[in-house]
Amino acid sequence: MANLLYKLGLFSARRAWLVILAWMLILGSTLGLNAAFAGKLSTSVSLAGTPSQLVIDDLRASFSEASRGSGQVVFHKSNGEVFSEADKQKISAALEAVTTFSGVNGVQDPFTAQAKLDKSRADLTDGKKKLAEAPAKLADAQQKLDDGKAKLADGQKKLNAGKKKLISTKVTLTAQAKQLTDAIAQMKAGGVPAEQIAALEGNLAQIRGGQAQIKVEQAKLPAAQKKIDDGLLKIVDGQKKIDDAIAKLPESAHKLETAERIMTAIGSFSTVSADGQTASAIVYFDKQISKVEEPQKTAVVVSLTGSNIPNVQVEVSQELTKSVPDLVGPGEIIGLLIAAVVLFLMLGTLLTAGLPVLSALIGVGVAATATLALSSQIEMNSTTPMLGVMLGLAVGIDYSLFILNRHRRQLKMGTEVRESIGLANGTSGNAVVFAGLTVVIALAALNLTGVGFLGLMGTAGAGAIVIAVLIAVTFTPAVISLMGMRVLSKKERALIGNLDAQHDAEQPKNATKPVWATKHPYLAILVSAVILIIAAQPLASMRLGLPDGSSEPVDSTQYKAFTLSSKAFGAGVNGPIIAVATIGKALSEQGDLDYQADVASKFLKLENVSAAIPAAISKDGTKFLFQIVPTEGPASESTQQLVQDVRALDKEFKSDLNTDLGVTGLASSNIDVAKKLSDALPLYLGTVILLSMVLLLLVFRSILIPIIASVGFMLTVFATLGATVAVFQWGWLGAVFDIHDPGPIMSFVPTIIIGVVFGLAMDYQLFLGSGMREAFVHGKSPKDAINFGIHLSRSVVIAAAIIMITVFGGFAFSHLTSVRPIGFGLATGVMFDAFLVRLILVPATMSILGKAAWWMPKWLDRILPSVDVEGSALQRDHLH
Repeated sequence: MANLLYKLGLFSARRAWLVILAWMLILGSTLGLNAAFAGKLSTSVSLAGTPSQLVIDDLRASFSEASRGSGQVVFHKSNGEVFSEADKQKISAALEAVTTFSGVNGVQDPFTAQAKLDKSRADLTDGKKKLAEAPAKLADAQQKLDDGKAKLADGQKKLNAGKKKLISTKVTLTAQAKQLTDAIAQMKAGGVPAEQIAALEGNLAQIRGGQAQIKVEQAKLPAAQKKIDDGLLKIVDGQKKIDDAIAKLPESAHKLETAERIMTAIGSFSTVSADGQTASAIVYFDKQISKVEEPQKTAVVVSLTGSNIPNVQVEVSQELTKSVPDLVGPGEIIGLLIAAVVLFLMLGTLLTAGLPVLSALIGVGVAATATLALSSQIEMNSTTPMLGVMLGLAVGIDYSLFILNRHRRQLKMGTEVRESIGLANGTSGNAVVFAGLTVVIALAALNLTGVGFLGLMGTAGAGAIVIAVLIAVTFTPAVISLMGMRVLSKKERALIGNLDAQHDAEQPKNATKPVWATKHPYLAILVSAVILIIAAQPLASMRLGLPDGSSEPVDSTQYKAFTLSSKAFGAGVNGPIIAVATIGKALSEQGDLDYQADVASKFLKLENVSAAIPAAISKDGTKFLFQIVPTEGPASESTQQLVQDVRALDKEFKSDLNTDLGVTGLASSNIDVAKKLSDALPLYLGTVILLSMVLLLLVFRSILIPIIASVGFMLTVFATLGATVAVFQWGWLGAVFDIHDPGPIMSFVPTIIIGVVFGLAMDYQLFLGSGMREAFVHGKSPKDAINFGIHLSRSVVIAAAIIMITVFGGFAFSHLTSVRPIGFGLATGVMFDAFLVRLILVPATMSILGKAAWWMPKWLDRILPSVDVEGSALQRDHLH
């Protein structure tokens, strides 16, 4: 490999412009491919096969309405007043306007929804009042009915008596009329004077009048009887109504009790705050939110935020603002500038300092654009190219620096320019290839986790490392060939040929002078171990999750929407738990309500539940959707525990309700992703440790050094993760890193940190340890060999570490909140590993072990292949 790289270095030096042009063409090609084939990057993190994702997949297939994407829009009165009717009308009109937009499926008007909630609560209160009053009202109605029946009975009695009296009077009058008629006839026949007959005829006339009056009264009797009969019919009908009302009281009480249970489960949930100053609306899309096109979401946001309603602040949630981010922001650029300053201070000229930065930028450009060009064929998360950019910048600078530094040292020793370029490529370039290989393997091993998006990030990062290595061993030699002797400062060029200067270039000053780690090894071990162990303490409380709106910048609309919602409605509304209850067959209308009440009541009994809201029923009536609103936000411990508690109800639901229960939503997805990664972490960690042992065994031909180096790596990982927890979860130094709302560590951060830090730790171990190994093999004592190796490589390793820290540190201040913990973790990991583990802890331990540190069984040494990382054989052949 060393000879091949030597020849490649010479070729690149001789055909410098061809090599440079080739890389420019490659960059141009990847830019063109990116422009032509780049697809849509996903802004969400999901894992196929997890419980949450299975629920989403099932909903998408059988209950499409429940799987549609949505985003929250918060309206807030900024002047402290309540919404006026004019405000409500304008907000409703603004929401109605977006329903005509492409991809929008509908909206939930907060004022309409609140009016329905208020009516339901009022109807429930009114119903309870009426039900409570019903027995007394029915008893009163029954009493009135009974009194009516008594009055009708008395009327019938009187009517019957009247009938009887009329008949009796009629008979009497008829008899009297007959007697008078007979008497008058006899008197007329007997010649009785007319005066006497007139008196009898007067009496008869009175009787005839009485008979006529009786006929009138008898004619009235049917109407009176009908009135009584009608009254009796009304009494019967009234009695039936009372009996029916009494019979329906249990059913009414049951319906009311069901409604009350549902409203109790809904609790104080509202879409307009109690003070009337904040309203929460929902915009629904045709597709799952991660599938909604960015222009469609942007159109909705622009329309609503630009509605210009006086004194009304409009903010939108994360779901509506997630977009494909810029790969580089101000923080990253500042980190890169600091790295350039470090290079200038180390190398002494602007021209030389610019080369590693230029090499890294070209490599990152090729890697990033090539990765993005594949996004149309591979489903890719928006953070996927970020790891490649981050590593490409840091590693690209360092790898170019290693070769450049070796070339500069050889020029000072008097080596001819092109020969020096070939040698630098064959020695330090060989170490770069070997170091790059370790990082590539570590990143590619992320596929062992079984987590698709993480494996893809690792693959993209590995690709960036491969390109960085190729750039370093081709582009760097080509450029330094064109630079000639200008890679050295004027002062350095003036000293060429000076024997003292040449000797200083061949080996470091005071090459075997004890460093602090070998002078006070026990103290060095104690100090470094204590610092690392203290830094690792927060790791015990690490929680994994995914960021919510509270982690966004305080001036962002998504953060404002999150905080406004939290203050007005409680933090839980920002990430409700979605529960899906599935039954075997459809129920009746009342059966649906009873079932919803039963399920919601069970959810409400759990701790940390603010509301359990029946949200929807599938068309076939077998799936019921519920929104469980936690008391705290989606990233809180209590909400994560609530997800576990809801899932634990599955057995109870099957036995009591014959129901299959599924849970999804932001909080449950966080848990599933975290669990998947946590389960995969031991395998991944074991793999990289085993890899490091084998790698170091091959390079250093030692049993104990790989063990020491691996233990140091583990301490680095624990300390790095502990520091990350302290900053991002506990909020330490929050003002420095803009951590205003501490939360859980992103689920995939520990795995990425382990992989990348492993690769970089092995790099530093190789660059420092190979010099020690070479010195020991050439007869120096174990302690002198350690000192020699440190003096030889310390300056370049420190510079490389500082560069990585500044580049990764730039990402710790990234405009992307999801990238910040990765940048911070990698910067911290490099700092701990380079300055505490590789420069202090490992040399101190090796110093105590002495010659035993290099012990290796002869039989094992014979069967292991020889690995000349630094190209020592090539160096001996060409320099001696």
